Amino acid sequence: MDFNVKKLASDAGVFFTRAVQFTEEKLGQAEKTELDPHLDHLIARGDSTKNWTEKILRQTEVLLQPNPIDHTGARIEEFIYDKLDKKIPSRTTNAELLGQHMLDAAQEFGPETPYGRTLITVGEFQRKLGGAERELLQTSAAAFLNPLRNFLEGDWRTISKERRLLENRRLDLDICKARLKKAKQAEAKASAAPDFQETRPRNYVLSASASALLSEEVD
Repeated sequence: MDFNVKKLASDAGVFFTRAVQFTEEKLGQAEKTELDPHLDHLIARGDSTKNWTEKILRQTEVLLQPNPIDHTGARIEEFIYDKLDKKIPSRTTNAELLGQHMLDAAQEFGPETPYGRTLITVGEFQRKLGGAERELLQTSAAAFLNPLRNFLEGDWRTISKERRLLENRRLDLDICKARLKKAKQAEAKASAAPDFQETRPRNYVLSASASALLSEEVD
């Protein structure tokens, strides 16, 4: 328990010191070590890649599932199957369901009736459209959406963690450099100031000599 309290206090101190350094850098009151230009370029490119990947992922999901509220249950089911590394079961699309309703209605009305024949024709094509839609959703998820999610949830988290570590090390370096600079300034100031302990005896001698000369002149 003692160790944990000390570590917590130490971590809090480090966090506060870094926060002060970061704030002073933003205000232009502290020097900041600049990163390698190539590394800066990679960081900017990484941010751009992450931002555009998020936008493309969201817009693709909106395109494939215009009403996300209606698919909340399906999304939860997909998440569970993905975490269990199991294949997501095939789900009937709305178009397929509509086509099946048409075919069932045609059987009840009678396939020989004009209404029944029309329902059979339209229902069969509707089922084919639904099947194509289901295949599009499955293919898009496996070949396009999943790689984007894997980048955001896997690679990007690793990149962000390494960037935070690099930034903390950079702040620590600049904190040490600032302390060293202040120490050198204090040392230089101390060296330039007169040493009163050394000059005091000499002042006494000069004062005594002046008094003796004054006494001789008076005599």
